[in-house]
Amino acid sequence: MDFGKNFTDGKRIFGNNKTWRGFFFGWAVGFMVGIAEGFIFGFNNYPVLFSALIPLGALLGDLTGAFIKRRLNIVPGGLLPIVDQIDFVVGAVVFALPLALISWQGLSWTVIAVVLLLTPPIHLLTNFIAYKLKLKKHPW
Repeated sequence: MDFGKNFTDGKRIFGNNKTWRGFFFGWAVGFMVGIAEGFIFGFNNYPVLFSALIPLGALLGDLTGAFIKRRLNIVPGGLLPIVDQIDFVVGAVVFALPLALISWQGLSWTVIAVVLLLTPPIHLLTNFIAYKLKLKKHPW
């Protein structure tokens, strides 16, 4: 995604692991999941907008994490505890907040707190399972 360019510190902006194909595929899958959840659970008054913004925020949060990792000399795919488990959640919440403030349906401070607390262990567990199934190179 960074077109092989370096930041002002001379290090890659995101690295080779971040691609436009992965970004758009991730957004499309997130959008479809959001639409399905909206219909099944009736989360909010703006299901299409939420479904578009939440995966966009998650992906941009992940890119922010990659940017931070490059600045800290952590190689693509390398581990940065906490940031790796929460960057995408913070991005999703930040992008969902404007609509949540309008409707407050489906997103409250309690929901945000629970998601921030539960996501890291769930993320670690699912990544470990994927690693054991040889679907991932690293257990994180």
